[in-house]
Amino acid sequence: MQRNSRSVRRRLSLLLALLFVLGVLPFWHSILLRLGRSVIVSEPAQPADLILVLGGNFFGQRVLQAAELCVKGYAPLVLFSGAPYRGRPEGEWSIGLLESKGYPKEMFAVASRYSTSTREEAVVMRGEFRQRHARRVILVTSSYHSRRAEIVFKLACPDVQFISVPASDPDYQPDRWWADSSSRKLLFLEWSKIIGTIVLAPYHRS
Repeated sequence: MQRNSRSVRRRLSLLLALLFVLGVLPFWHSILLRLGRSVIVSEPAQPADLILVLGGNFFGQRVLQAAELCVKGYAPLVLFSGAPYRGRPEGEWSIGLLESKGYPKEMFAVASRYSTSTREEAVVMRGEFRQRHARRVILVTSSYHSRRAEIVFKLACPDVQFISVPASDPDYQPDRWWADSSSRKLLFLEWSKIIGTIVLAPYHRS
């Protein structure tokens, strides 16, 4: 009798588990897609005072995207942030690349102080924005970094309106991140840093 009762409970548990899987399965792909896109903030480009390119990808797609936004008239200047590379600000390398592609040098400038993290960039940019009278800024970074960048900059520079226009990145595939090791690492890393940013929000405002 006891064995029969256990058998019934086991079968019932398996049936409930099967029903749960069948109920969730049609939505599972949608859930994965939403999670992959959750680190991305992408907005339509709007006229702004400045286009800011965050450091870390000075020969990549974000550099070219910022230049094209400037050419299209969304802002009069592209400003490059980031740390030095081989003894020169990485923005100078970016400008050299863009000049070689035919973009006019006067469209670009390099931030007067360098930074090594997103938070440092946001703090350094406070002074740059004031000096350049920038109240609306287009923020260009890699797609997977865009949500965290927007959070950090809004916390550090509350008087500035930011428009996030990220560039795609070959290392992050938001619509198939679960099947790509680089994308998985970036997704989990970004969310851990986003959570850390929110926890340390008062520190970012200082």
